[in-house]
Amino acid sequence: MNQHAKIATAVPTGISPDEWQARTDLAAVYRLCAHYGWDDLIYNHCSMRVPGEPSKFLMKQHELLWTEVTASNLRKVDMNDDLDEKSGVNRPGFTLHGGVMKGRADVNCAVHVHTETGMALAGMKNGLRMVSQQALRFYQRIGYHPYEGITEDFSERERILSALGSHRALVLHNHGLLTVGKNAREAFILMKYLMSAATIQLKMEATGGELIEIPAAVCEKVAVQYQTHDAGRGSADWPAYLRMMDQLDPGYRN
Repeated sequence: MNQHAKIATAVPTGISPDEWQARTDLAAVYRLCAHYGWDDLIYNHCSMRVPGEPSKFLMKQHELLWTEVTASNLRKVDMNDDLDEKSGVNRPGFTLHGGVMKGRADVNCAVHVHTETGMALAGMKNGLRMVSQQALRFYQRIGYHPYEGITEDFSERERILSALGSHRALVLHNHGLLTVGKNAREAFILMKYLMSAATIQLKMEATGGELIEIPAAVCEKVAVQYQTHDAGRGSADWPAYLRMMDQLDPGYRN
């Protein structure tokens, strides 16, 4: 544990307890993603809708490393605005996350990364294959969006939303991965499983051997099992991730 990090013990003035919890969870997501090597210096983003303010969401300041994100330094922005770096946030990140939040009222948290593994999967025509248990979370529950360049044009929002549909995961071709959820735990865990599924698939395909494709009926069975898991015992893993971060560097809570 970093003995010099100070953990905030009280909610700052002017911020509701619910918003502070959302800020703390989102800061943890940034730090966890960095811990697993999914960050890209200051680029790519995670976001969280502000409780009680449905048109507002939180994202990191443009110039900060993911490991520098804390509950208090997250920026609160309005998804209906037209923002760029002059406002302190990254425009492509604001465009993507603002569009998702605006179009999906059920989404409260989103994670978007440009890992080499994710981009390798995103460049494959066949997409995610049902060849591992990790992949089965996404059986017929993942969308695909064609590459249109750096996500700066607000007109792309509708096409991204159309590709995402009602799913909780999206492969942006030749670009990266996106997962969304009703809370921080869901968006982060989905990205962890999607990254794992991509890694396993790429390693399997690299052998040149014949892969065992899981039958459709079993795929659907396991996808439903994961939904039950997440609604029950699975929820115990988020506090465990927070305890892990508190051991590594509790400064995210500041």
